[in-house]
Amino acid sequence: MSKTPKKKNKETEAKEKLNNKDYERELAKLHGELVKLQQWVVHKGLKVCVVFEGRDGAGKGGVIKAITERVSPRTFRVVALPAPTEREKSQMYVQRYLPHLPAAGEVVIFDRSWYNRAGVERVMGFCPEAQVDRFLNLVPLFEKMMGESGIILLKYWLEVSPEEQTRRLTARIDDPRKIWKLTPMDIKSYDRWDDYTKARDEMLAKTDVPWAPWNVTYSNDKKRARLNIISHLLSSIEYKKLDTEKVKLPQRKVGKEYQEKNYSFKLIPEKF
Repeated sequence: MSKTPKKKNKETEAKEKLNNKDYERELAKLHGELVKLQQWVVHKGLKVCVVFEGRDGAGKGGVIKAITERVSPRTFRVVALPAPTEREKSQMYVQRYLPHLPAAGEVVIFDRSWYNRAGVERVMGFCPEAQVDRFLNLVPLFEKMMGESGIILLKYWLEVSPEEQTRRLTARIDDPRKIWKLTPMDIKSYDRWDDYTKARDEMLAKTDVPWAPWNVTYSNDKKRARLNIISHLLSSIEYKKLDTEKVKLPQRKVGKEYQEKNYSFKLIPEKF
């Protein structure tokens, strides 16, 4: 069972910062391996489910983007469910997640998952403690059934320091590219750090099981965290490079069999 994440020394973290050149070089290598994994998953009909959890601003979205930016969205599918509807609130809790689980030849990535019940729903009082306790007791059985049905389940928790979380959330306020990430729930949750820590600790204690362990990473250095998570993901699934013939473009004739018409295209303004 993994131990509760502890704070790292700030000086150590500063020394570990990764520069852009090294990051891009290593990420390109990992992207090549992810493509090999994608081809293997499709070839073998594997079912892979990857769960990302962590505090607001921990970098889940950045990790997911780094994983998916060079692979096919038809194979690597990202699921980020909105708040449940009234109908979904009346369902069995995991019911809304079941249709999104992977079929053969798919990698499904959950940007937050059924573990909302152990985190935001618990801390913000959206469900009674009895429901949380029931969830924590039953979810290991649910995940065991996933494994028995052939699903490879990987669970990642991203841990960020309070100082770095504040810096990232503050940066979203005046950045038009990031303001959408700062939700009303983020604001309400901001001063509940200790409550989230307590909820995290109990969640890890109850759901870090041999068949579905939690993999924890410190994400103050976002670039290093992304590389470490992708590397771990690749090492957690057995795959091989498929033997394929090298692609060679055939010769073609342009303008020999058909002459294009002088059509007046409605071109967009060239502002750049």
